[in-house]
Amino acid sequence: MLSFFRILLFAAVLPAMTALDAAAQNMPAVGQAAPDFRLPTLDGNSVQLSKLTSQGPVVLVVLRGFPGYQCPACNAQTGQLLASAAKFAERKAQVVLVYPGSPPNLAQRAKEFATGKTWPEHFHLVVDQAYALTNLYGLRWDAPNETAYPSTYVVNEEGKIIFAKTSKSHGGRASTEEILKALTN
Repeated sequence: MLSFFRILLFAAVLPAMTALDAAAQNMPAVGQAAPDFRLPTLDGNSVQLSKLTSQGPVVLVVLRGFPGYQCPACNAQTGQLLASAAKFAERKAQVVLVYPGSPPNLAQRAKEFATGKTWPEHFHLVVDQAYALTNLYGLRWDAPNETAYPSTYVVNEEGKIIFAKTSKSHGGRASTEEILKALTN
């Protein structure tokens, strides 16, 4: 009887593990070229990775977007990055924060997320409608009340990833110190 339950549990878990493994295989890694993208900003412009990297390094931060609420960990991480805006500017780094989700009201939710924050010129909040970038980077956290695995990439001027960190939970995100260190190396 116990082995029957083990078989049922394995049969239920295997598809989820396979989907997770497949997504992890699509995640770009250090040393690889970062997949290029163009995403809209809240003011109607757009940001393209290859155009930004032609000007200097880019810090790409994939947030959780709106999984039914404004993520406190995303707010904290964004606040820490904004508090170090001068240090990113010294390194001539652009910071792109990606707000992923499904289309209904996503831009409005992103505006709510941006409210009350001071956004320097070299910081860009972009909206990832229908998970275009999230899927391109293999970061879709396809579970109830989830959107994307929180992730941070540092992309150099040649478009190569020189730092990558992905969390499979709400915490465990790249710290500002880790990111600044990657920009210094």
